[in-house]
Amino acid sequence: MSEPEDNNQKDGDNNQGKDNAKEDPRKITPCLLSTAFFTCIGSAFLYGYNLSVVNAPAPFIKSFINRTWIERYGTPVSTETVTLLWSITVSILSIGGLIGSILVKFLLKALGRRGTLLVNNSFSLVSAVLLSTAEKARSFEMLIIGRFVFGMYAGVSLSARNMYLAECSPRHIRGAITIFNSVMISVGVLAGQILSLREIFGQESRWNFLFAAIAIPALVQLGGLFFMPESPRYLLMEKNDEAAAERALRRFLGKEDVTKEMEEIEMERQNNLQVVSVLQLLRDRTVRWQLITGIVVLVSVQLSGVIAVLYYTNVILTDAGISRSMASYITLSIGGVQVIFSAFSAVLIERVGRRVLIIVGLAGMIVCYGLLTVFLSIEHMVSWMPYLSFACILAAMAFIILGPASVAFVLVSELFEQSNRPAAFSICGSLFYLCQFIIGLVFPFMQEALQNYVFLVFVVVCTVAAVYLFFVLPETKNKTFVEISQSFAKRNKLSTVQPDKQEQTISD
Repeated sequence: MSEPEDNNQKDGDNNQGKDNAKEDPRKITPCLLSTAFFTCIGSAFLYGYNLSVVNAPAPFIKSFINRTWIERYGTPVSTETVTLLWSITVSILSIGGLIGSILVKFLLKALGRRGTLLVNNSFSLVSAVLLSTAEKARSFEMLIIGRFVFGMYAGVSLSARNMYLAECSPRHIRGAITIFNSVMISVGVLAGQILSLREIFGQESRWNFLFAAIAIPALVQLGGLFFMPESPRYLLMEKNDEAAAERALRRFLGKEDVTKEMEEIEMERQNNLQVVSVLQLLRDRTVRWQLITGIVVLVSVQLSGVIAVLYYTNVILTDAGISRSMASYITLSIGGVQVIFSAFSAVLIERVGRRVLIIVGLAGMIVCYGLLTVFLSIEHMVSWMPYLSFACILAAMAFIILGPASVAFVLVSELFEQSNRPAAFSICGSLFYLCQFIIGLVFPFMQEALQNYVFLVFVVVCTVAAVYLFFVLPETKNKTFVEISQSFAKRNKLSTVQPDKQEQTISD
């Protein structure tokens, strides 16, 4: 009697242990949270910081270029040359990002996700040195090179950080963890705006400190991420190191039994025999619609009018009679809106899903841009109309952050299986930075030609993207990477099980 009772008790304890393990599948372990923080502080945060921090010191940098030119050539530089050099300094980051996005595939294969992020810090540290010492060295060329090097850093980290977070996270909270990337970009933008205030570093004698600060988050990431595990999927599927993959999963998930998770990765591994190249991915019709969708998602972020929103903020505040010094404080509200709604998006993404968020975000932007066009056209007729225009700008920024800007990176991480993911990020990331470069060059001419009607162009872009995603994009919430790929199988005109891959796996 006692032996069966003991066995029953043991069985009961085992079942209770299993129940406890299943008790909260959505919990975020300290290791996973630390990984998300250290991954994003030195990449996403820095990207957002550099987006905003370059605007405030613009007059001081132009003055520095003029002084340097006089020292070298004995005559003041022409206004056109200063404008050209400044435009190159700003836009060269996108070219660096484009090159970084092309190189990242090779780094990811050789170094892994975590290793790529660690080595990538060398670019940000070199950039910080070049940008912060350019004035001392009397070389505006160092500013251009520093921005280019940081662009390479941003291009590599765009792909590496999103892949790393997506592959380390359990599917129940994959969206919430990956979207932390967008939260930190918004925090970086706000931090750059605050440090650029005149009372802090927004003075001619201190602007170089704005760029020196780039080194701090990079060093934090370098020190913290060194102690975090590598991506379990990379370890098992690309390095064939089952023991290391199990150890990484145990740390990320905070439990000993990771059999189910290992089986899920092994199932994905059966259909991913080797990492494909960019050309192979472009020719592969089995992922054609995933690739098109990923491109639409990321390109729509750049072409959705963010740069127009930021440009018209200063114009509208000036029209409202607000002084330049006061305007710098009011524009902090845009940074605040970005932080609030990126955090709001992180809360909603596992509740309402990716598809709903991105389509609602695009729809909201269409409405805001339509109203903004009307308000800008009649703002000189009514004295308080600029305030309504500014309200529309805040609302448009809220919808941008709530949907496309936050969800885009999550979706691209989820649309592709392991063998296709590096090449997919290389393609999508390259187009992301190429569009950023093009819109930076073209927008001033668009604005000059269309004036207040420039937002109608973005209405068209957002409408096309929203309609496409409504009909093509499936919901990816709480699905494995294999299940997401199978969602596109019918559209790609394939069966959910690919016979040629299955035969090859069996023969292996």
